[in-house]
Amino acid sequence: MAALCESFTLCGLGPSSGVGLDGGLLALEPGPDRDHVLLTDRGRTATLFKVSDQKPLGCWSAKHGQIITCPVVCNFETHEYIAVHDDKVLRIWKNTDVNLDKAFKATLSADVYRIHSLPKGGPVVLFRGGGVRTLDVLLEAPQQEIENVISDEVIKGTDNDGNSFVYVQKLKMNNLHKYKLEQQELSKALSFTAYIKNQIITLLCLSSNDSVYKFLIPLQQNTEEEEQILPRSLLLNLSVSGSVLKGTSFVVLDKDHIAVLGSLATAGEESKECLTIWNTKFQTLQTSKELPLGTSGQIWCYEKKFFFTHGKVLTVVIYKCETSSLAAAVGKLKDSQAPDVSLFVDWNTLGDEELVISLQSQQSVALKPESRMILRSKKNTVAKVQPDTLSVGQLLLNLKDASTTVFENELRQVMSKGQMPDFQATVGCVVTALINRCKANPKYYPRNFLLQIVENQDLSYSLCPDLMVVALEKKDLHLLQICLQRFPDIPEEITYACLKAFLSISDAYLQRIDLNLESVICYLDIELNNKEVKTEIVENGFSTELEQNIWETKVTKKLHVTSDSESCPVGPQKAALLNAILHSAYSETFLLPHLKNLPAQQAVQNLCHLHIIKCKCPFLLCLQIMDWLCLLLDAQFSVMVMLPEAKELLSKLHKFVRAQVRFYSELNKIEGSLQELQRLNHQKDPHTYSVEVLELI
Repeated sequence: MAALCESFTLCGLGPSSGVGLDGGLLALEPGPDRDHVLLTDRGRTATLFKVSDQKPLGCWSAKHGQIITCPVVCNFETHEYIAVHDDKVLRIWKNTDVNLDKAFKATLSADVYRIHSLPKGGPVVLFRGGGVRTLDVLLEAPQQEIENVISDEVIKGTDNDGNSFVYVQKLKMNNLHKYKLEQQELSKALSFTAYIKNQIITLLCLSSNDSVYKFLIPLQQNTEEEEQILPRSLLLNLSVSGSVLKGTSFVVLDKDHIAVLGSLATAGEESKECLTIWNTKFQTLQTSKELPLGTSGQIWCYEKKFFFTHGKVLTVVIYKCETSSLAAAVGKLKDSQAPDVSLFVDWNTLGDEELVISLQSQQSVALKPESRMILRSKKNTVAKVQPDTLSVGQLLLNLKDASTTVFENELRQVMSKGQMPDFQATVGCVVTALINRCKANPKYYPRNFLLQIVENQDLSYSLCPDLMVVALEKKDLHLLQICLQRFPDIPEEITYACLKAFLSISDAYLQRIDLNLESVICYLDIELNNKEVKTEIVENGFSTELEQNIWETKVTKKLHVTSDSESCPVGPQKAALLNAILHSAYSETFLLPHLKNLPAQQAVQNLCHLHIIKCKCPFLLCLQIMDWLCLLLDAQFSVMVMLPEAKELLSKLHKFVRAQVRFYSELNKIEGSLQELQRLNHQKDPHTYSVEVLELI
């Protein structure tokens, strides 16, 4: 799973920012330290920033009349900075150098397109004609002739006359391979990125047809063809729940996640710019963040942080990506891969009488100029000493009788200080204050504010224990859905309360509610004939037709979106809510007593929903579905056998279980054989060599 965490502003992009970024950004590159980034504007200036402190550490400008034409990079071996101005003039300087005009200068014989700085291999210079030189070789003879690898083409991130080419150069072997990328009609390449693993270059391409494609380029090339066509494969389709993302740029986060910046368009609604994270393994949208002030379409990613322009500022968003697995998706990831529950401390001690939380540590550092992200300078320290030294608890006490507008505005200001000490405790206090006001005034309910907090912050149930209770009272189903998907520590009592509430609400009412339907897309589009025909049902490789004394197989009727379908008793909105229950972590021991109190008709309805998921999408939440099926049957079996409408459903589940028993029986046989082989191997002399043929019967 992936999530977008807190965000903050690194610097302004206008003339008032004081760092020369009024022309916009040419590029952003990593600095000499993990907490440093280099910003190059579309003009004369390069600035080194310390991200955690939101302050510039150094700023260098070319003299008037010169233009920096290549993004400034850091030589990680020498800790020097390298820039190119006016296409051909190379500059190299250190932190101690103040005047860029007095730094090392070398005039090259060809125009430079980009300098790539490698952490272990040193800088590499790419020329506009496609030639490549290492910096060391180039400095030995700056005026050496640079060959033109490409003729009537240009290096850019988009296609040229409908065609895109990739050139792979091996500098030490001095050879070159040219590849043509397979294209689709009426689509253009918008952005590229690539990485190397196991002697294979994986090239990813963001296309104008709202998709991301993958090309594989082997480095061990034996063919002598001058130009080869690289076949493409679809990696990801950027659409979900009827919405399509028009991407402008993207970055790779890990082997299963990519981030895409673009505009999310929904039929009948105005498109909205947003930052999204997608899981390429499960083909799902993991999370998104709306950007109402607009962007430049550029995005960079370093050290688990996104950097992009938002309006007139450069914004930083911290993200996290957990292991991409089914166990993680259903909330049952264990052992070393378990979610870091230590991040969700039990804050039950922060009651109303203890809202003056331990932010005195913030008071002690508020007057220090090197404090993390609270103050920008000593001047700002003097100006803000009074509000910043107030603890959150004191601030909330002062706002107890404030108007709703003032109250929410002050809380938003507290939330904007994303890197303050004990920030999670602060978020919990803010949510608790909002909920307490809801309890005091039943007419007050800041739904949008609460949604924004839950979607953008790493919260837990213990941080705001009354949030879901109030959401249940207000029937805020969207908020409950998000809480069930994100909170790692929801008590089984609350999980059961949500389940009962979801099953009791009519589908007609749910159709008016805005919910995330991503989890039901995979089986809403499946249509089956409504005729009764005999088919062969295969479960885990075993045909149930081989079973004796089984009931006649009936094909499930067409899965309708409305609630009157016999095969699917719930609509898509209710199905999405029930799937959120499946995502929630639980303990079977504590959940079972609550399920015994579930009304029989609701239990049958939930069982039927689980059966539909199992039949239509057997790969989706398999472990969690089986656990819930067993729990419901254990809790309600004596009631189920008495209900006529449950008879056919129980017979179908019975056939499924018998197939599962056969499947796991065979797995146990294989496991026993493998254990015996392992035991025999340990007994053999490891210095002898033998070839054996083993037959498993």
